[in-house]
Amino acid sequence: MDELSLDLHKGEVLGLLGINGAGKSTTLRMIAGVLAPDQGQVLLDGASLHEQPERGRRGIGYLPERVPLHAELAVAEFLHFCARLHGLDRRAADAAVAREIERCDLGEVRRQLIGQLSKGFQQRVGIAQALVHSPALVVLDEPASGLDPVQSLRMRELIASLRAAHGVILSTHLLAEAEVCCDRIAILHRGKLRHVATVQPGETARLEQLFLRIAADLDNPAEAAA
Repeated sequence: MDELSLDLHKGEVLGLLGINGAGKSTTLRMIAGVLAPDQGQVLLDGASLHEQPERGRRGIGYLPERVPLHAELAVAEFLHFCARLHGLDRRAADAAVAREIERCDLGEVRRQLIGQLSKGFQQRVGIAQALVHSPALVVLDEPASGLDPVQSLRMRELIASLRAAHGVILSTHLLAEAEVCCDRIAILHRGKLRHVATVQPGETARLEQLFLRIAADLDNPAEAAA
């Protein structure tokens, strides 16, 4: 990533758009504290996460593109395990698990083994584990990837609902997902931030044209200048 600067507020969903290899996952990994940037810093409520990594662990919930679920655990058991890892005592963990099972609509599968769930339910479990410690910032890497149309719609509705209590940043290459979920989009291409725009309903076609134009101009600078 090169000279990337982003800001995000509680109550807002910011979408990172870009083709494969644009730098979306790398950006999210740095924000989540999984990957250390060579330069610059990530600030959460004004505090540097490099200098205060524990603040990042408490204040950020992360769903990577490949969700690290434990297939042999039941849903509620796994979420309780995650809550305890974040330092919640048993009573607080029980309450947090119940809250996220309800919010992520996992009640019907709470006692099922994660390995037996559909892709859609597994993704919702992944989001629940990112929320179980009530982070200020939720980081989601391609949350609707691989879902069928019905599962994808439910995922978008869930993500859109998160803005009530969190700031959310997600990566996607699906413009329809960005339109439904996001308040703003940031277009990345070849590791650089190319454009930031506010999203309005019914703008999928405009976003597609903008996205394709930016990619074409940068990949064919001579044609863009002609």
